[in-house]
Amino acid sequence: MIAIAHFIAVTFYLGAAAVAALPFARRVKAPVIGVVVTLLLGIGAHATALAGLTQQAGAGSLTGLGPGLSFAGLVLAISLVIVECLAREVSLTLVAAPLAALVTMAGNLTGMRPFLLEPQGARAIWLSMHIVLSFIGIAAYATAAAAGTMYLVARRELKSAHFGAIFRSFPPLDTLDRVNHLASIAGFLGLTLGLALAAAYSFQYRALVIPQIIWGLAAWAGVSGLALGRVLRGWQARRAALMSALTFASVVALYVVFRLASLNRGQFL
Repeated sequence: MIAIAHFIAVTFYLGAAAVAALPFARRVKAPVIGVVVTLLLGIGAHATALAGLTQQAGAGSLTGLGPGLSFAGLVLAISLVIVECLAREVSLTLVAAPLAALVTMAGNLTGMRPFLLEPQGARAIWLSMHIVLSFIGIAAYATAAAAGTMYLVARRELKSAHFGAIFRSFPPLDTLDRVNHLASIAGFLGLTLGLALAAAYSFQYRALVIPQIIWGLAAWAGVSGLALGRVLRGWQARRAALMSALTFASVVALYVVFRLASLNRGQFL
C-alpha cells in the first residue's frame, strides 16, 4: 500500500512537469490549474503513504533514510503548489516537480523503514518536529535555488535578445526574483527553528552526530547568508540568484559526500 501510493505520487509529480511543458510545444497560456490539480493529486497520494507509515511506526516514522527522503519530496511538492498559486506561473514546476519525484522515488526504493534505534514517545515527537521544520527549510531553500537558476537563464536569454521558447515560458524576471526572495527567508526561518530544536535535543539527551551537525550548519549558513544578504545588505536580483544556486548546489554536494562516507545506512545522515 505504502509503496503503491508513493508510485502514484511520483507519477503525478512527473505528470505535472509534463503539463507545465505544454507551452514549449505550442503557444498556450500557462496551465496553472492543470499543474496545481495534478500536483495536489500527487500530494494526496504521498500524504496517504506517509500517514500509513506513521500508523505503522508511530511518532518516529520519519527518522529513517527512506522516510526522510520521502518527506523531503512531499514538502518540496507542497512548497511548489504554494509558489505556483501565488505566482500564477508553472515554469518552476519544470525543475521542482521532477526533483520532488526523484527524491520521493529514492526514498521509496531505499525502503520505508524508520531507524529502529531512534527513541520513542516524547523524544520521538521532539525529534520529528526538528525533522519537519528542517525539511521545510531545505524545501524553501531548494525553491529559492530553482528560482535563482531560472532567473539566470532568463536573464541570459534577455541579454542575448534570444526570445525563444524558454524565455516565453518563464515567468517575468521580477516574479522569479520575488520567489527567490521570499523562499530564502522561509528557508532561513525553517532551518533556524529546526536547528534550534536539534541543538536543544542534543544537549538534553547527549546525542551528537558530527556529520549531521556539520551539514546542518552548512545548510543554515548558506540560506542565512542568502536571506540576510537580501534583507540587510540589499543584494540585487542577479547576485542573490547566483548565490542561491551555488550555495544550494554546495549543500547538496556536501550531503552526497557525507552520505557515501556514512556507516549509518539506515539514517538520513
